Amino acid sequence: MRTFPAILILLCLSAPAWSQISNEPLPKASTDISASEVGQADPLNSPVWQYLRARFLGEAAYRFDDRIIVSVPPFAEDPTQVPLMVDVSAVEEPIQRLVVWADLNPIQHIYSLESAGHQLPNIAIRFKVQQATPVRAAVLTESGIWLVGGQYLEAAGGGCTAPSMANASPYWESHLGEIESRSFERALEKGQLSQRYKVKIIHPMDTGLVSGIPEFYIQQLELRREDQAAILSMELSQPVSENPVFTFDINADAKNAQDHYKLWMRDNNGNVFEQAL
Repeated sequence: MRTFPAILILLCLSAPAWSQISNEPLPKASTDISASEVGQADPLNSPVWQYLRARFLGEAAYRFDDRIIVSVPPFAEDPTQVPLMVDVSAVEEPIQRLVVWADLNPIQHIYSLESAGHQLPNIAIRFKVQQATPVRAAVLTESGIWLVGGQYLEAAGGGCTAPSMANASPYWESHLGEIESRSFERALEKGQLSQRYKVKIIHPMDTGLVSGIPEFYIQQLELRREDQAAILSMELSQPVSENPVFTFDINADAKNAQDHYKLWMRDNNGNVFEQAL
């Protein structure tokens, strides 16, 4: 027993410091970006940045980029319905994937998105937040570099562990999967049109973090053409708000402005919901 403190001290001295581990340089990527631009320090000073960087971005090169715009309110007045918009339209290079997460949520991932045309639309949703946290968006460009943007969200918290309103009402059982949608059209330059779609679906989106209430949420969303080809695919996670509302813009040539789209969704219980937009 007398040797225990000495052993403990030896272990503490021999263990590498977390800061030493987290600041190890990333492998140099085969891109035109200089080494000074890759692996930058986190401007939001998140204690879990390196862990989440490895989880969502892997060991690929990355840089923080002001063109990745993450818009959240200054304070989350309702932690179960926090507006979130991601705008990557300023990135001219083709984009392969978009990933959005909240660093300090118990379930960090909010959604991922891919587009068949590699030009991602502006996306607006609402999500649940557990406490004040950085909210991130990262896009993987065709060159293999992740561009990362973020915004700090102040919140009193508790949104992820609050039971959904559906659990206090039988309404959702008879209306599960009902979809309402609207579209708005506006002209852009060079003969293009922007079609904005706003879609709401009745679903409890339970996180599984409330005792006695299993997780029950929409996992997949696809925007499909009439030939069933998906032009937009989203992977959703439990932090997306109850009765989710999705808003997104699709740009098209004027001659294709009358294209018809169908929204397809599936939850983690295998329920499928579809509706023409």
